[in-house]
Amino acid sequence: MELITPTDSIFLIGESREHPMHVGGLQLFEPPEGAGPEFPRETYESLVAQRDFQPTFRKRPARLLGGIANLGWAYDDEDDIDIDYHLRRSALPPPGRVRDLLEMSSLLHGSLLDRHRPLWEGHFVEGLNDGRFALYTKFHHALIDGVSAVKLMQRALSTDPDDTEVRAIWNLPRRHRPGGGSRLQMLTRATKGIAALGPSTLSLARAALLEQQLTLPFAAPRTMLNVRIGGARRVAAQSYSLERIKSVKRAAGVTVNDAVLAMCAGALRYYLTDQHALPDTPLVAMVPVSLRKEDEADSGGNMVGTILCNLATDVDDPAARLRTISESMRRNKRVFSELPRLQALALSAFMMAPLALSVVPGFVSTAPPPFNIVISNVPGPTQPMYWRGARLDGNYPLSIPLDGQALNITLVNNVGNLDFGLVGCRRSVPHLQRLLGHLETSLKDLERAVGV
Repeated sequence: MELITPTDSIFLIGESREHPMHVGGLQLFEPPEGAGPEFPRETYESLVAQRDFQPTFRKRPARLLGGIANLGWAYDDEDDIDIDYHLRRSALPPPGRVRDLLEMSSLLHGSLLDRHRPLWEGHFVEGLNDGRFALYTKFHHALIDGVSAVKLMQRALSTDPDDTEVRAIWNLPRRHRPGGGSRLQMLTRATKGIAALGPSTLSLARAALLEQQLTLPFAAPRTMLNVRIGGARRVAAQSYSLERIKSVKRAAGVTVNDAVLAMCAGALRYYLTDQHALPDTPLVAMVPVSLRKEDEADSGGNMVGTILCNLATDVDDPAARLRTISESMRRNKRVFSELPRLQALALSAFMMAPLALSVVPGFVSTAPPPFNIVISNVPGPTQPMYWRGARLDGNYPLSIPLDGQALNITLVNNVGNLDFGLVGCRRSVPHLQRLLGHLETSLKDLERAVGV
C-alpha cells in the first residue's frame, strides 16, 4: 500500500461518466514483407503469454481509513491479473477502413476504466483492408502521464527490423534513476528549493503583473468549445510531414512548436468560421511542457508544466499570426525558465486550477474560460521503429476533453511525420474530422506566407 500523490489523486477525484480521465494512443503497424495472414494473431498470442508485471501495471485505487477512496494504491499479485481482460483481441467489420478503426477507437476512448483492476487496457485490432493491424491502449492519468506513456510504448519497440522479440509494455524493466541520493541530500535539495521560493515568487509576480510577460488564465474568449461535455467521444487522426513544418520554422525563424501551434490556430480559425462561431478576440491555448528529466521517463505519475499561448485567431495574415504565437511562447517560456522545478510545478498547478472549478454548478456557463483548448506536442521516435519486424506506421496520441474544454489536440513526432490525435466531445464538437482538412489548409497557408 502506498499513498496517492495529491496531483494524481485529482485525476481520480475528478473522474465521472462524462469525464473519463485516461490518456490513450492508437498505433498502426505494417507487417513485415512476406508475413502471412497469421502474423497479427501470432503477435497477439506472444504478447498475452508474458505474465510478468511491473508495479505500475499492478496497482489500483484502494480504500483507506475505513473506506475513504482515492488516498492510496493497492498492488494486485501477478497471478490475480487477468491479462485476457487487460489486452483484448478485436476485428473490424468489412470493409475494414481506417475510419472504422477510428470509430472503434472513439467508442473505446469514451468508456471508463474498471477501478477494481489495475488502471490500463489494450485492444489489439485486426481486419484493416490494407493488411495493417493496430493497438489501442489507454492508461488512467493518475497512473501515468501522456509523455511517459509514449516513451514506455517506444521502449517496447526496436530500431532493428530483424528483431523478432515481442516486448510487452507491462514487463519492461524499470530504468535506474541515478542521483536520488540519501535522505539528507534530498532534504537539502528540497530546502534549497523552498529557500528560492521567495525571490522566484517576486520575480514571477513582476513578470506577470508589471511586465505582462506571462499569459494568465481567464483572458480567453467564450467559444463553442468551452461548454459542458458529455461522456461520448469522437477521435480523428492524421499524419503530416515534419519536413514541411521544419521548412516553415526555418523560413520564419521560429521553433517547430511555434509552427505547429500556428498550424492548429489556422485550422481552428477555419473550423470556427465554418460554424459561424469565430470570436473577435484571440483563442488561448494551454500548452503542456514536460518537466521530467530523461532518467525519469518511466517513473509514473505526473510532472508536467503548463504555458498559456495567444493563438492570434483574430489575425487574418498567417505570417503575422505565427509571429504573435512565437512571441507569446517566448515570453511565457522566459518566466518558466527562471523558476526552480518545484516552483514551475506550483505555477502550472495555478494555471490548471480553474479547471477544477468546472464542477461548481453554473461555473462553465457563466465564467470566462481559463483557456480555450489544450494543444500538446509530445516527443516521439526519430528513427523507424519495429515490433516483431512490423513497422510503426502511425502513432496517434489521444488525450482528455474536460468540461469547458470540449476539444483536445495532441501530436507526437514519428520519424518524418507529426502524427496528430484529435479528441472531442461527440455532442459539442460536430464534424470533428473536418479539422484534419483544415490543418492541411492551414499548413499550406503558412508555407505560402513565409515563402516556402
